[in-house]
Amino acid sequence: MFRHIKELQFEAMPERPDPLFAKKLQELIGGQYGEMSVMMQYLFQGWAVRGNQKYKDLLLDIGTEEIGHVEMLATMVARLLDDAPVNIQEEAAQDPVVGAVMGGMNPQHAIVAGLGARPSDSVGNPWMGNYIVSSGNLLADFRANLNAESQARLQAVRLYEMTNDRGCCQS
Repeated sequence: MFRHIKELQFEAMPERPDPLFAKKLQELIGGQYGEMSVMMQYLFQGWAVRGNQKYKDLLLDIGTEEIGHVEMLATMVARLLDDAPVNIQEEAAQDPVVGAVMGGMNPQHAIVAGLGARPSDSVGNPWMGNYIVSSGNLLADFRANLNAESQARLQAVRLYEMTNDRGCCQS
């Protein structure tokens, strides 16, 4: 059972709308090493533990905390999309690099999710259960968790360096 506390762990508010950064942030939600992956990985590993209850509790506690990380990121995506005028998207796309790499706002944010986050990566690929590792071997699973957390940290740091909006990415 999960209990929802009606407050975010961190109340970050972006200084301005930024649909391109919202699109990038989607990777930290539903990408291979995103929060949905680590959340599900910890939960399924915990549910598979047979034996010492402390490891089951540890994995389920971490998995439950990861749900909050998904919530924080999804909230930030929605806040980055609030009041985003179309001209911001058009101006950003004028830069040939941004236009080629990013292609503008993720259309699924507007069309499918009503200016909210999706269970997908930054280019719209749906999150997949085969991203997670849950082998039933605690040592192997803990090593997989180290890799997943390391990759997620690397991506978060890269995104942090891609914005100067202190309201979005406070350290």
